[in-house]
Amino acid sequence: MNLSLSKETVVYNFSKTNKPVLTISSGDIVTIETIDAFGNQLITEDDQLDALDWEHVNPATGPIYISEALTGDMLKITVKDIIVNSKGIMASIPQAGVFGKNYSESHVKIFEIKDNMTYFNNYELELMPMIGVIGVAPESQAISCGEPGHHGGNMDNKMIKKGSILFLPVFHDGALFALGDLHALMGDGEVNATGIEIGGKVTVQFEVIKNMPLTDPLLISDNHFYTIYSANTLDESVEASTKAMHQLVIHYLKLSQHEAAMFLSLLGNTEICQIVDPKITSRFKIPYKYFSDYF
Repeated sequence: MNLSLSKETVVYNFSKTNKPVLTISSGDIVTIETIDAFGNQLITEDDQLDALDWEHVNPATGPIYISEALTGDMLKITVKDIIVNSKGIMASIPQAGVFGKNYSESHVKIFEIKDNMTYFNNYELELMPMIGVIGVAPESQAISCGEPGHHGGNMDNKMIKKGSILFLPVFHDGALFALGDLHALMGDGEVNATGIEIGGKVTVQFEVIKNMPLTDPLLISDNHFYTIYSANTLDESVEASTKAMHQLVIHYLKLSQHEAAMFLSLLGNTEICQIVDPKITSRFKIPYKYFSDYF
C-alpha cells in the first residue's frame, strides 16, 4: 500500500511514549514530508540564529507504527526516493562544529536548488540528497532528535540516500519510526555543524525481519555493507563499529577471530559520518557481496 505523511506531524525526540500518527503494515510504502533542521525558522540570509527557538530544531516526521514489528525484530527500510525542496539553508554557528570557536556571530547562507545542482558563490555543486535523522523509539528514555544512538537518530550518515537500505533494531512493538533533517549536500564529518539543510519528501518501504536480532543500525549503500555506531568519542565509535563488523564476519562468513580480523584489515574501511552531534558517529564498510546471502 502507498501512503503519505504530512510535515505537520513532527516530533523532537524519539520515545516509546510518542503516539503514532500513522499505522502501517510490513511491505507498505510511505512518502514522508519533512521540514528542515531549523524547523523552517530561517528564511533569509539576514536572519539571526540567536532568535531561533532551539527547542524546535531537528524535527522528525512521525512516528509511524508498523503493525508486525515486535520488540526484538529488525526493521528494514528501503529508501526509494528523496526529493528536496527548491531552497536550502546553511549556517555557521558560534561554538558549533570544528570552526565554531572562531565565530562570534552566526552567518546564514541560502542555496537555490535546480536540476540536482546548486551554487556556492560561483562554484557549481552537484547535490547528493541524504537523510540526517532516521530512527525508532530507543530502548529506555527519550532521546532528542539531535542525538544519535543505538536507535539511529541524528547519525548524519551521507550514505543513507536514495537506493540505500537501512536496518534498525526494534526496541518496542510498532517500532515508532520517524525521519527528518534532510541535506541536499553534506560532506563526511559535517565539520561546520550543518550541511545544506532542506525540507522535502522521502519515499520509503518498510519490512519487518523476524528472528534476526540487531543492536545497532546496519546499512547497504552503493554496493557496500556498513556497520554504524555512535559513541562519546571518535575512538570509541570507530572501535565499536569495527568490532560490530568483526562479529558479523565471524557469524555469517564462518571465519575465526584471527581470520575475520585479517579479512577486515584487507577489505574494510573506516569512515566518519559526523563529529558535531552530542555523540560521534562512524561507519565501517566492506563490499556487500560477502553479505548478500544474508541481508
